[in-house]
Amino acid sequence: MLQFLIRRTIGAVVIMFLIAAFTFFLFYAVPQDFAALSCGKNCSPENLAVIRQNLGLDKPITAQFWDFMVGIVAGRDFPVGHCDAPCLGVSFSTGDFVWDSLMDRFPLTLSLTLGGLVVFLVFGLGTGMLAAWKRGTLVDKIASSASIVLSSFQIYLLGPIVLGLFVYSTGWMENPKYVPFTEDPGAWFVGLLIPWVVMATIFTAQYTRMARSTMIEQLQEEHVRTARAKGMSRKYVFFRYAWRGSLIPIVTILGIDLSSLLAGGVVTEFTFDLAGIGRLAVESSLTKDLPLTMGAMLFGAFFILILNILVDIAYAFIDPRVRLS
Repeated sequence: MLQFLIRRTIGAVVIMFLIAAFTFFLFYAVPQDFAALSCGKNCSPENLAVIRQNLGLDKPITAQFWDFMVGIVAGRDFPVGHCDAPCLGVSFSTGDFVWDSLMDRFPLTLSLTLGGLVVFLVFGLGTGMLAAWKRGTLVDKIASSASIVLSSFQIYLLGPIVLGLFVYSTGWMENPKYVPFTEDPGAWFVGLLIPWVVMATIFTAQYTRMARSTMIEQLQEEHVRTARAKGMSRKYVFFRYAWRGSLIPIVTILGIDLSSLLAGGVVTEFTFDLAGIGRLAVESSLTKDLPLTMGAMLFGAFFILILNILVDIAYAFIDPRVRLS
């Protein structure tokens, strides 16, 4: 296990370096004067030179790349102040440090992700397991039919419908907003309840179908049938053998979904007018704020790599037959 973690950590560092290098040279290879964009239309040559120097754009591209990579691990100095590691540069449009801008938006994205995750895992896996346990019965047919119908919805379609019914028409609920959990846990919960429900509705349908199909497949495995032949109860075999084996494909998809949500649920944040990392990435790309766009991309890549490692580790705990070497 230790060798696996060391190897995967080194691999993740190398991949992050390659992603950083690729995104840096891809963006900065664009023939565009970003200092002029920051200065505005009526910009004097003197002001343009000062802005170019403040942003570090007066240096050769290789020197800019070196400063960027060093800043990630050791921090760097700017005319506006010292940027602590991990320093991802200074925003062209706001003049704020990119890492600080990301951290301002991250609590919302994290709350949105974890809240929805808890809801759709509990209901999705629970409904899927129940459908597999009651295979062929009315419960199974209702759960399977509902999951097929609900999985055809998208957040940008279901979100406005829910807002129209429960916020604008009836006024039963407030318009979604983010209040930090540390300030008011109740307002935090109420403000994100609608996005959680919409996300959970769609993801629950996906995980219900997945949990049902994988569970039924596991019940046909030889070791499960052997356990039943030895006289073990159906309930014991169901939860002791089949349930654990069915989690491996679910954990794989969960890692992908969770990393994409943490990297920034763009559609969800725009649908409910929430200012998270996904929305920040889109807005920065529209304003050609390259440091902020690059920072959001590297932030998302980091979570994807970390969660992939965690998924591989989870395999070994879920199924003893899986060995990490």
